Amino acid sequence: MNLAGASVLVTGGASGLGLATARKLGEAGARVVLADLPASAGATVAAESGGTFRFAPCDVTDPEQVDAALDAAEELGPLRVAVNCAGRGSVTRLIDRHGTPGDLDTFRAVVDINLAGTFNVSRLAAARMAANEPDAGERGVIVMTASAAAYEGQIGQAAYAASKAGIVGLTLCAARDLAGRAIRVCTVAPGLFDTPLLGRLSDDVRDSLAKSVPHPARLGTPEEFARLVLSIVDNPMLNGETIRLDGAIRMAPR
Repeated sequence: MNLAGASVLVTGGASGLGLATARKLGEAGARVVLADLPASAGATVAAESGGTFRFAPCDVTDPEQVDAALDAAEELGPLRVAVNCAGRGSVTRLIDRHGTPGDLDTFRAVVDINLAGTFNVSRLAAARMAANEPDAGERGVIVMTASAAAYEGQIGQAAYAASKAGIVGLTLCAARDLAGRAIRVCTVAPGLFDTPLLGRLSDDVRDSLAKSVPHPARLGTPEEFARLVLSIVDNPMLNGETIRLDGAIRMAPR
């Protein structure tokens, strides 16, 4: 798909995987809207971009806010790509070490943001894309973000792993739903990546995590994630697939 003159929405676009993806798609000619929480660095990043990015404060679970972000994107050009990078984690177990049941509100909140938020953005973006004139036989591309935890959730990742597994399950359904509209859907399932979340850990812990990756024995970079997103957008036969991007890691129980 030719991104020149098209608009792109990237949720969670103010940092980490989202920001790297926004930069990569911008380099390919797209006009990019960063959709992120009002308290994020989105406004600063957009201001420092020299006009490359526009910031849209947005909670992905709020349909009105997502529609406003999509309006901002369509002011820049036809919406051709939506990338879902917004999400959160938590430490959630079925019961904790004291035998207390896990917190249901936390579980619901993580699933709401990660899974329902991805569905919300994708459904609203797809409705916009469906009105596009086809470009080389397709109207748009939606990329979702899962995790290796969708397959090997670790102890304490009940909410996070369940939400990401839901995204994996959504992928093929969404691709089939939208095939008649010439809109593709793929998901990236990253392993251990050097994001702000891992940046909070000590150097010793980060080094240990890096060594657990078979090859290359290091943390992935946000730019590598972004390169895969661009490849998905560029390759019209990639559809309905979840692609693990993890250096062949298989997560241990803890």
